Order: sequence, then C-alpha cells, then structure tokens
Amino acid sequence: MELLATASSDMMVAMLPVMDDFERAIKAISVSDDKSALDGIHLIYNKLKSILDNKGLEAMNCTGTVFDAELHEAITTMPTADEAKKNTVIEEVEKGYLLKGKVIRHAKVVVGG
Repeated sequence: MELLATASSDMMVAMLPVMDDFERAIKAISVSDDKSALDGIHLIYNKLKSILDNKGLEAMNCTGTVFDAELHEAITTMPTADEAKKNTVIEEVEKGYLLKGKVIRHAKVVVGG
C-alpha cells in the first residue's frame, strides 16, 4: 500500500512543473488578443487539473495566511508597517501542493517582516 502511495506521490510531484508552465502560459496569453489560443490552453489545463484533483491533489492558498514552516518556504521577507501583516504571507511565488492532505511541495512565499 505504501509503495502505491509513494508512486502516486512521485508522479504528482513530476507533474507540478507542467501545471506551473500552464499557469504561466495562461497568464502570458491572457494579455494578448488571441482568444482561441487562450481557450485551448484553458481546456488542456482544466483537463489535467481535473485528473490530478481526482487523485487527491490540492493547491494551497497561502496569500494572507500566517506563515507556517510546515507548509511554506520563505524565500524572502518584506518590511511592513502594518502589524497585521507581520509573519503573514504577502505573496505566493510558487504554489504549494498537498496530496491527500500531505505536503508534496512547499509553497515558496514572501513573508511580511
């Protein structure tokens, strides 16, 4: 059973850069006038995301949450005068993912300091 879970986790981790590339492509194409290309990219991305979601993959939503070393990797801190933003995730540089509740990739974040 553990072997199956590990194999599934390895496959999911291998697919995460593909998800990142799709998200970057969507962002880049969305500023152009090429609606058909954007629609095609969205179609493929949504199909892949649906498959991974059905296998238990879940993207973390980190922006605005309190920094947690179990979930986040702080790549830098940004000074903030607002006390409420101290030790809080200000920006998500790279998404983190959970597989069936277990962290398979920590989110790379900017933390208020």
